[in-house]
Parts: sequence; C-alpha cells; structure tokens
Amino acid sequence: MEDLKIKLKVEKMIVYGYSALRQFPKSEKHTLAAEIRQCMYRLLRQVIVTNRRYFKKTTAQEIDAELDLLRSLVRVSLELGFLPFRKYHTWAEHLHEIGRMVGGWLSWIKQHPPTPPEREQALRPA
Repeated sequence: MEDLKIKLKVEKMIVYGYSALRQFPKSEKHTLAAEIRQCMYRLLRQVIVTNRRYFKKTTAQEIDAELDLLRSLVRVSLELGFLPFRKYHTWAEHLHEIGRMVGGWLSWIKQHPPTPPEREQALRPA
C-alpha cells in the first residue's frame, strides 16, 4: 500500500525538526524542544488516524489545529533566539506545504461527504 503524501511530508518535517532542535540550549531541550517534538508526533499520529477513519472531518480539523500549534511553537523558538532564521525559514516552508495539503484535504472532505454504511446498502439495487 502506498503511503499518503502528507504522511511522507510530515515524516520529512520531523526529520528536519530534529536537526533544528539539536541547536536548542541545554536548558530548553526538556521544555520547549520536548513540547515541539511531542507536537510533531501528535501531528503524525493525527494524519495516520484521519486516513483510517471513515468520517474524517473532525480528525482532519484536529490536524489543522495541531499544525497551528506547531507553527506557533516554532515561531516562539525563533523569537527567543533558540532557532537561527535559516532553520526557521526552512522549517516554516515544510509547515506551509503541510498546511496546504491539509487545507486541500479539508476542502475535499467538504465536497465529498461520506455516506453512512446503512444508507449505502439501502441505495444499492437488490
């Protein structure tokens, strides 16, 4: 089975994020860096869960919210001086691309609402 493109993008972003988090000061490795790491994992988990769910709308919206939180945490890292601007810019590009994919997924979900299984069976000719 082929992996979702968004899942691959999130995994790629996590790999990049780990290299950026290595530059954080020792005092922040177990606070802000740990929170960013957990947020990245929650984002990946939500992508996987959303793909498996029949009704995707609420879990896709949770992905959007988690992505917003991650963007904010990365921005705070820049403001506090823990992240060089170049690393921030590259990370922000990863997040922007994932955000565009999530937005596309959400609009697709709105245009193609799922039909409950009971209704599908009732609509099929016998």
